[in-house]
Amino acid sequence: MDILVLIGRILFSALFISSGINHFTNGKAMSGYAAAKGVPAPLAATYAGGVLLLAGGLSVLLGVWADLGALLLVIFLVPTAVLMHAFWRAEGQERMLDMIQFQKDVALAGAALMLFALFSFVGDALDLTITGPLFDIS
Repeated sequence: MDILVLIGRILFSALFISSGINHFTNGKAMSGYAAAKGVPAPLAATYAGGVLLLAGGLSVLLGVWADLGALLLVIFLVPTAVLMHAFWRAEGQERMLDMIQFQKDVALAGAALMLFALFSFVGDALDLTITGPLFDIS
């Protein structure tokens, strides 16, 4: 099981790590998009999102308090779904695209919550991690 969880961690975290890097390398352009969506303090929000994405993604990937890393990803994904992909405010093709992105973010938040539960419940019994979980829900 450990190797399957490791492969899953690699595949899952790749999206968040690359997106986190993008938040810093293209922060000004991304903050312009966030501003257009009505996000307050868009540049700061873009960089804060990048921190959550990188910290959460790297934590899950490396297995360093991976349960906390999964929660950081949820903290990023839920507000992003609501603020950036509010399909109920859009019309036409933008509505459809925002709905897809909203559903993707909600689904990924659900997967991150499952990872949080897995890491917290299994605890130190899961190999191929650097540290055990921060939380214990067993």
